[in-house]
Order: sequence, then structure tokens, then C-alpha cells
Amino acid sequence: MTKSTIWSILGAIIAIVIAWWLVTALFSLLWVVVKLVLVAVVAVLVYFGIRALTREARD
Repeated sequence: MTKSTIWSILGAIIAIVIAWWLVTALFSLLWVVVKLVLVAVVAVLVYFGIRALTREARD
């Protein structure tokens, strides 16, 4: 094997490791965003539910 072949193989392995790490980080970040959106939606639903219940109790 020549020196350039070894560097090409090492470069490919390093590229795969970096890509794997980036994809993992991206999916983790994406999951956090989805979770925040779901929490916001549920919080709004609960807020309006409580508001409706307290409004009925006053009437």
C-alpha cells in the first residue's frame, strides 16, 4: 500500500466518524425541538381546559 492509500483510508474513516457524530447530534437537537413543541401544545390545551372549567364554576 502506498502512503496516499493509507491517508485516503484514514480520511474516509475519520469522515464516517464525524458524520456519525453530526447525525447523532442533529437528531438529538431535533428531538428536543419536537419535545418542546409538544409540551407547548399540551400546555395550551391544559390552560384552555382549566380556563373553561373555572369559567363554568363562576357562572
